[in-house]
Amino acid sequence: MFHLKKNGLVAYLLIGIGVFFLLRELRLPIFTNFYSWPTLLILVGASFLIYAFTSKEHKQIFPGVLLLGFGIHFHGITQYGFWVDHWGMYVLIIALAFLIRAFKTKKGFLPGILLLLFSLFVIFVDKQPGWFSWIAEVMSWLERFWPILLIGLGVYLLFKKK
Repeated sequence: MFHLKKNGLVAYLLIGIGVFFLLRELRLPIFTNFYSWPTLLILVGASFLIYAFTSKEHKQIFPGVLLLGFGIHFHGITQYGFWVDHWGMYVLIIALAFLIRAFKTKKGFLPGILLLLFSLFVIFVDKQPGWFSWIAEVMSWLERFWPILLIGLGVYLLFKKK
């Protein structure tokens, strides 16, 4: 017997990744700009979101929005000259993840709003205070060494007590 809550996320992930590789194999001209790793992020994020809303597992909204948002952002950077390539976009995506999840769970509005305001400030304010330079340096370091954060998160999840 198929249980959506138990197998749904894996099913949506397999469907999304399968569609990606099938389209890549077919080499349809309309999709040539989408045969990239950001597209995989978009598909995985969309899978999380579809699962979150169909199974009412709203805690999956956050990773879904993050992955979808990062995939769209990385795709936008490589494909569109007008795309904003600023570290504040990462903060904006995280803020949106908090806010979209908060609409369903009623938790996380304050961090979402604070991060949203902060991201808009750093992206759009031309003359930022001098003390903001350290944030740009930290973000530059994070952009280079972000895989270390993934490794750390993975190790934490391995040893975290339930």
